[in-house]
Amino acid sequence: MSKLNIVLVEPQIPQNTGNIARTCAATGASLHLVKPMGFTVDDKKLKRAGLDYWYLLDITYYDSLQDFFEKNNDGKFFYFTTKGQHIYSDVSFPENAYIVFGREDAGLPEELLKANPDSCLRMPMIGDARSLNLSNTVAIATYEVLRQWGFPELLCQGKLTKYDW
Repeated sequence: MSKLNIVLVEPQIPQNTGNIARTCAATGASLHLVKPMGFTVDDKKLKRAGLDYWYLLDITYYDSLQDFFEKNNDGKFFYFTTKGQHIYSDVSFPENAYIVFGREDAGLPEELLKANPDSCLRMPMIGDARSLNLSNTVAIATYEVLRQWGFPELLCQGKLTKYDW
């Protein structure tokens, strides 16, 4: 079974992380949070954004980016950044991919990006736009990976509440 790993490096806004946690819970993706974070995990805004999905969440915390890489050294990493030279939808994501996102105000460390230019991915946008919201970017990237994988283990048809199809 393929497993998607979503990595947030030093997230700063609890509502974004809560929204991303809900996306992870709803898609079966694992969430990796790299400290330091701009909030505590018991933050009401974080929990509220994730609503009642916390019991579905597979979440791991790391003390630093170095700690994350040491514990996941066999991963295939893709770095989402406005500085990327490749369009995210042009990449074929392998099983057990790690999609990595930086902090809302600074992105990922440039040393990391420089060391991995072929894995730095961008979402196209107009020149005057600085960036997309982090939780929106994660949702778009998550569903692109899952689309490529054929939406494994996800329900792809819904049901009406009052009527039969």
